[in-house]
Amino acid sequence: MEILITGIIAGVLGTILMDLSNLLLARTNIVTKIDIKMIGRMSAGWSRWRFFYYHPSEIQPVKNEKLFGYISHYLIGVFLSLIFMFGWDSIVGGPVSAIWVFVYGTATTVVSLFFVYPSLGLGIAGMQSTEGIKNPVSCIANHTFFGAGMAIAVLIL
Repeated sequence: MEILITGIIAGVLGTILMDLSNLLLARTNIVTKIDIKMIGRMSAGWSRWRFFYYHPSEIQPVKNEKLFGYISHYLIGVFLSLIFMFGWDSIVGGPVSAIWVFVYGTATTVVSLFFVYPSLGLGIAGMQSTEGIKNPVSCIANHTFFGAGMAIAVLIL
């Protein structure tokens, strides 16, 4: 039960830190702002078994997409955190390492670069979008803060 609670708290805290840091960094124009509405649309597509689009314009708006986007965004953060927590418990055992949870959280960048961006029709790392190199830079920054938030949760708990 402790692993489950730690995983949920770490996932939520990691996602909160990701969102807050993205909000601040996006104001500097260094990174792109997380598009919660697009996450909602993408998740709605997933719920209808649609995992690939040739172009983002194919993704139709959905009712309550912002709410759906936030719920999906945080559930994904919790899910990714739980994978680590249960994996650590099964493979390593003992207290979770804050360093390794940080490394893992940062490594979740791979999911966005090689699954999310291509599934949205933006190519690997989102390089086919008008934002170009800002997409992978944003992704790395966001997921580094996600990992940091997870690590803070592990240290606190």
